[in-house]
Amino acid sequence: MSTLSASHRRMADYVLAHPFKVAMMTIDEFAQECQVSIATANRFARALGLPGYAQFRAELARGFEENLKPVERLRLERGKAASAADIFAASIYEDQRNSELTRMSLSAEQCERAVQAVLDAKRVFIIGFGSSGFLAGLLQRGLSLHCAMVESLAGPGGVSHAARELSRIGSDDLVIAIAFPRYLADTITLVRAAKSKGVAVLAITDKPSSPLAPLADICLYAHSQRQLLSNSETAVLGMIEALSAAVAHKSSHSVTAAALLTESVMPWLIHGERKND
Repeated sequence: MSTLSASHRRMADYVLAHPFKVAMMTIDEFAQECQVSIATANRFARALGLPGYAQFRAELARGFEENLKPVERLRLERGKAASAADIFAASIYEDQRNSELTRMSLSAEQCERAVQAVLDAKRVFIIGFGSSGFLAGLLQRGLSLHCAMVESLAGPGGVSHAARELSRIGSDDLVIAIAFPRYLADTITLVRAAKSKGVAVLAITDKPSSPLAPLADICLYAHSQRQLLSNSETAVLGMIEALSAAVAHKSSHSVTAAALLTESVMPWLIHGERKND
């Protein structure tokens, strides 16, 4: 730092304070933020022993490339001319493609094991945070009719509540973990804790290289790639609904449970008006 000029030291201080932000910046954005010229930004990179700003940014991004991918895709796509209708159509097409790829990659053996694991479990605990927390709630709703006890750990208490609830799990319980890019470390940590207690884990994730996959006894994969967002939840939701449907189909008391549910909610449903004779 002592060999850097005053402007270069100011830029270095900014990088040290905001490394992730700088890793997403173009040279124009970085120069403007530091109130220097583009030439000065390039000289700063060379002063650090790198050929130029592109190489400096690549080095800065090393280690969190996966986290930056959605930002880079968005930057690239925003540079293309497109109407709102074009974006609508492209987004729906991506969802259709993800759903079809998910269907084509289904493993019959893993599907059967997933359904049986849910039905055999004394209790089912669902782990998912961030956007996966909303999916966890939908899965809880889908399974609760056919299982003695299903609990989503994505509650207002956050990770500490989830850890507290997992402290009482046993080997006859099942943990269902949901994680997609950008994977949250809390989910992986809680799954490791469950595994250490000998609890079976069913993972719903995007691919075998997911950090969740090697920890799971059973894996269901849903394709989730999206250009303008970090993930598409459409195929994941489809997988959740498919699992719920398969459990309902195999459950010996699903018809009785559905009938009781319908009877209980009947007072709150809108019924067709009866015509007077």
